[in-house]
Amino acid sequence: MPEFLYEALDKGGKQVRGIIEAANEDVIVEKLRSMGYYPLKVTAHKTNAANADLLALPGLKLIFHRIKTKHIMTFTRQLATLIDAGLPIIRSLSILRDQVESEIFKEKITDIIEQIEGGGSLSEALARHPKVFDNLYVNMVRAGEIGGVLEAVLNKIAEFLEKAQALKGKVKSAMMYPLVVSLLAIGIVSFILVTIIPKFEDIFRQLGAELPALTRWLITASNVLMYKSPWVVAACIVLYIVYKKINGTKQGKYVLDTLKMKIVVFGPLLKKIAIVRFAGTLATLIHAGVPILQSLDIVRDTSGNEVISRAMDKVYNSVKEGETIHEPLSECPVFPPLVVHMIAVGEETGAIDLMLIKVAEAYEREVDDTVNALTSILEPILIVFLGAIVGVIVVALYLPLFSIPKIVGK
Repeated sequence: MPEFLYEALDKGGKQVRGIIEAANEDVIVEKLRSMGYYPLKVTAHKTNAANADLLALPGLKLIFHRIKTKHIMTFTRQLATLIDAGLPIIRSLSILRDQVESEIFKEKITDIIEQIEGGGSLSEALARHPKVFDNLYVNMVRAGEIGGVLEAVLNKIAEFLEKAQALKGKVKSAMMYPLVVSLLAIGIVSFILVTIIPKFEDIFRQLGAELPALTRWLITASNVLMYKSPWVVAACIVLYIVYKKINGTKQGKYVLDTLKMKIVVFGPLLKKIAIVRFAGTLATLIHAGVPILQSLDIVRDTSGNEVISRAMDKVYNSVKEGETIHEPLSECPVFPPLVVHMIAVGEETGAIDLMLIKVAEAYEREVDDTVNALTSILEPILIVFLGAIVGVIVVALYLPLFSIPKIVGK
């Protein structure tokens, strides 16, 4: 029978600990209550490494029990429904804790319940878990608590998360085909370079034929892959580390984000995604009742794009001094004139959140159109590219064979 380590309070309020054998944790809780104790914590007691629960290790637990975005969306939507039905917040959270699949998420919800029971607010409890509930989420919940419309704000958060996830899914699905084709091309070329090219190199060496430049380049690539692949891998790792280091600095990220948005094919798509994220986030925050300066601060921190972040700095300073939002945006090349004009109209009419929603919806449609166009264009381009690579390899291998009659004649 497994052993459990328990912590409890006796009738005098003194904390006690011990180990009890039982079939499960529920039996332990009932036994402690029958003894006059108030259970605080019950955990499985592992006596040796052979009995260790691998999933209890922090690293593996994160791998096997990650908190996915869909878990947070479902949690948010259900919490709004329960609160709207009149259930107390602690009761609602307890119900949801028993329903979630992720063990990590259960622990987070348990901690949130304990914080609220200790006198804290929901937003304060959520703020203790920034990796699950980001700054945007926490501030919207805080605004909902202050305004007394928590259930409406939670529904708004869930709607925002669903839209963001749908947008991310569209982009991922569009990129899946080129990724698969690229990996296929790398695999085919690597197989040819490692298995076929060396055999042709032996034939060419025995014949003593003079090799064309294209063939010599192909043989060199084969030798590098076969005999110096560790150096190639090391070089790739170094490049990745350098990229991460550069991307880890504000100036470096600004340069990289600027370059990304100038890429011929994907640059316009990245710009549109950045606009959708900016407009959707700011509209959601303003609509939820978050103060404008605080909303701009959150958009800056959650944009994921340093170009947008710097634009938000200018907008923040402008609004702080009593000026408009649209004027600083007009100086940022990411925002087209149409977006700036729509925001200006929103400021003049006092319906900035509605205009931002319209901007987000319009650019969401443009993202859909761009993704569909890219998918239809990339398919034939990648097929031709893959065929061209294989064709170049075949030509490089057969060019030296044309000199064989001359060698035989000699």
